Amino acid sequence: MTDNEQLLVHLHPQFGQEISIGHWLTIDQQRIDAFAEVTGDRQWIHTDPQRAATDSPYGRTVAHGFLTLSLLPYLTASNSPEYLAEHFPGMRLRINYGLNRVRFPQPVLCGDRVRARTRLVDARLAGDGVEVAYQFTVEIDGKEKPGLVAEQLVRVYP
Repeated sequence: MTDNEQLLVHLHPQFGQEISIGHWLTIDQQRIDAFAEVTGDRQWIHTDPQRAATDSPYGRTVAHGFLTLSLLPYLTASNSPEYLAEHFPGMRLRINYGLNRVRFPQPVLCGDRVRARTRLVDARLAGDGVEVAYQFTVEIDGKEKPGLVAEQLVRVYP
């Protein structure tokens, strides 16, 4: 049995299961402003707390949806060597292949705490590696709806 086939056997019992719950992270204005600067998205609803307090329906600034999306590696710790060793034994490399679906059901507001829940959706042989599909749900502490739901594809290689 190849390394890739062994990995599929290892992953199969976890299909449909939640495999990880990340740590809480508070989204502060400094992080929002840094993201705005890097991306050039300086819309006032993100970067102007005084105006957001009076003109926004939320009463405070809102994190960019793409900021929430870009935090997935941090919120899941999925790029750490420990994560790779635990979830993909025998694999040396993990590459982001893309996203199938991304939704932002509720805005993440400045000061909100968020964390990611990871569910393993599927895995299959793909060329020299294994393609793995995850569903990520970014919870907002105290809110019913999540700030993000996304399906990501990664490829791992022996």
